[in-house]
Amino acid sequence: MPLILPVKGVLPTIPDNCFIAPNATIVGDVVMGNECSVWFNAVIRGDVNSIRIGNKVNIQDGACIHCTYEKTKTNIGDNVSIGHHALVHGCTIEDNVLIGMGAIVMDNVHIASHTIIAAGAVVLENTKCEPNSIYAGVPAKKEKDISQELIHNEIGRIANNYVMYSSWFKE
Repeated sequence: MPLILPVKGVLPTIPDNCFIAPNATIVGDVVMGNECSVWFNAVIRGDVNSIRIGNKVNIQDGACIHCTYEKTKTNIGDNVSIGHHALVHGCTIEDNVLIGMGAIVMDNVHIASHTIIAAGAVVLENTKCEPNSIYAGVPAKKEKDISQELIHNEIGRIANNYVMYSSWFKE
């Protein structure tokens, strides 16, 4: 069973149509949208501030979502994929975004819609990522604009695939 705990009397809100892996951890002030999935060993800690997660968001194996006490909340839009072992901390991620495996997104970062953060990238505090772009490197910098085809074929495909994958565990 997943570890789902209240913090200071606030229990996470998780719709019935979400998949939560048996060893995932979700605590405190976390509100999830529909058709989300939280995969094996992922942690969502709404203990020190709030975390809001849109619809059709997948938080892949080993990822960590957190925020900063009395400083930063975490807001994640719709159709967002957060890759394996990514760290998302006290930031805003708009709709249709892909955060690559092992990426780090720090406090007060704002990632606009239709953006890809490459695997292993480190998006430094207070960075504003433009829409329709790929960011890569340490520290992450804009590498190029991305096409609508790439947005649909990668960002959309991955979000939709994770809805399908999660259905395999509900049978």
